[in-house]
Amino acid sequence: MAADACPRIVAALIRVTGDWTLAEDCAQEALALAVRRWPEEGMPANPGGWLMTVARNRAIDTLRRASVERRKLEELARLAPAGHDGPEAVGAEEVVDDRLRLIFTCCHPALPLEARVALTLRTICAVPAARIARAFLVTEPTMTRRLTRAKRKIADAGIPYRVPTGPALAERLPGVLAVLYLLFTQGYDADGEPAFAEEAIRLARLLRRLMPGQSEVSALLALFLLQHSRRDARQDAEGNLVPLDRQDRARWDRASISEGLEVLAGVEQDGPYGLQARIAACHVTAPSVSGTDWPTIARCYDDLARMHSTPVVELNRAVAHGYAHGPPAGLALLARSCSDGALDGHPLAIAAEADLTARGGDRDRAAALFRQAAAVARSEPERRALLDRADENARREPRR
Repeated sequence: MAADACPRIVAALIRVTGDWTLAEDCAQEALALAVRRWPEEGMPANPGGWLMTVARNRAIDTLRRASVERRKLEELARLAPAGHDGPEAVGAEEVVDDRLRLIFTCCHPALPLEARVALTLRTICAVPAARIARAFLVTEPTMTRRLTRAKRKIADAGIPYRVPTGPALAERLPGVLAVLYLLFTQGYDADGEPAFAEEAIRLARLLRRLMPGQSEVSALLALFLLQHSRRDARQDAEGNLVPLDRQDRARWDRASISEGLEVLAGVEQDGPYGLQARIAACHVTAPSVSGTDWPTIARCYDDLARMHSTPVVELNRAVAHGYAHGPPAGLALLARSCSDGALDGHPLAIAAEADLTARGGDRDRAAALFRQAAAVARSEPERRALLDRADENARREPRR
């Protein structure tokens, strides 16, 4: 609860004070005080409100000592006291909350793309700097300096803390969608935090209400809902990954599927997120993997590759064609997508070749490829799943 409240408190304090460092320091001080007091005094009835009050009071004390203008003090004093939920007390009809404003601030075009993503991950979802550094293949001190520079640039350039309007809104939207997509991925990955995915869904809902006429906003929300609907079936009780063809479809979240399909039905023009959402819809509405509309999925990936070609898109396109038109077709596309070296040594590329090879009948080579993929897997659940596939093929077990 305390960790989840921190980003909301930081966002609320940034809105009022305009001081990124002050907001983060006060939120951290509130968390530290909670760690000391709550084990002895018990958790308060409203933990979020308690933390907001402590952080707000720390900010007021700091501003008073610095003789900051009275207006900011008055605004801070109006933040919800301990009897309320603080930044969580936003009404159900409130569309633009502090975190949404903060995302648009983080995604300002004056910042490099990498800084936008890193700053949003750190501030909105409280992803540790060390984890962000690993994602960007840099050291933690390097990432910390980049985050500091980004916050300083926001302050020095006077970047406003608000959701833009008019042409500026359309200009900034693709960057915001990309950041939300990355936030969702942080929670959806095998070793991710589910709360990150849920936060991305919540923010996508808010953004859709803000921009109901933007097809890609609705498409992104639909994609999140359809993907997240399978969250409970993606791992077994021991934490092992369960591939799509072995998932218990009764465990899929039918409410999320229904909402996702309803949102997707209102998307009139497909962009990259719309195509991905339609692919996800094909999966969640199919009775089984063998009953999936693979030709439609393959066509969606063809369109996606023409619109937004990336190594991962090409990899998934090859897999889809392998299911739709046979393993040789998939292997041929996979070979072309790997020809530029972008996917060299990537576990997903090796695993895709292994799967297509197994379905083509060469189980021995497939087993060797699955072991090769396991050796470079990015997480322990992924490694175990690949080794299981290797063992199956070595024993000549049929896929169920």
